[in-house]
Amino acid sequence: MGCPDWPKCFGSWIPPTEVSQLPLNYKEIYGAKLKGEVEFNPVKTWIEYVNRLLGAFTGILIFATLLASIKYIGSKKSRLFYASLAAFILVGFQGWLGSKVVSSELHPLMITLHMILAIVIVFVLLYVLANSYAQQLGIHPVDDSPRIKKMILLIISLSIVQVVMGTQVRESVDVVVAQLGYTARSQWIEQLGLSFYIHRSFSILVLLANVLTFYWIKKSYSGSNILNQLAQYALILIGLEILTGVVMAYFSVPAFAQPLHLTLAILLLGVQYVMWLSVSSSEEPKQKSTEVLSAYN
Repeated sequence: MGCPDWPKCFGSWIPPTEVSQLPLNYKEIYGAKLKGEVEFNPVKTWIEYVNRLLGAFTGILIFATLLASIKYIGSKKSRLFYASLAAFILVGFQGWLGSKVVSSELHPLMITLHMILAIVIVFVLLYVLANSYAQQLGIHPVDDSPRIKKMILLIISLSIVQVVMGTQVRESVDVVVAQLGYTARSQWIEQLGLSFYIHRSFSILVLLANVLTFYWIKKSYSGSNILNQLAQYALILIGLEILTGVVMAYFSVPAFAQPLHLTLAILLLGVQYVMWLSVSSSEEPKQKSTEVLSAYN
């Protein structure tokens, strides 16, 4: 809520940098939406404004991708156009949803939907990328084992569930912050409910499922390949994800750890999704692992 209005920020396309640039009664003007609880903070204001600028820039890039994909209409790669079109429509809807996050005064459900839609957009763009540069990226069906494919779908599903539960924890944190204030960070974790403990324990299941998936992939191939590498990246990201969770739980929820924790989760989902693409593509003939690794390099 660094910007209490949308699409402008404090009534301007370029927000202020100091309170003197605002009218004296700005709290009355903009506080009507926030029950009078609006306080200008230049850092929060510009973080939110840069977020909006990046969102708009992303929309422009996705529109450019859509234009570049028009040539595929009616061809064997027409799915690239339709996927690009879907990404463009979704990013527009995401902008609208962002306005609702503001107008709803950060309603927890709106924040969760806003984040989940962002993940969906990332998945669609990864699909376009993978199918546009399959040869260069080594995205080929590298395994015909249904077990591995099902396991990859399972770890993606578990990760999504874990992210959604994480949003519930964040909602609980919001409630605790409203009660105790920002100065009582050391007491936040103690006041969290059952959702926090479920989220923390569920990470063990996510880790074990990814370890098992990595083991099966490793067992299926004697040499290194793109799927092996992606599975390794997934384990590394899970390790970092758990580490940032520990830092938040035992070091009074430092502010830097919160966005880092979420970013790692999105990266993990992206890696897992590309793993699934690598065993689901049917455009190219199946190749041996050494050939795939060569293409990847």
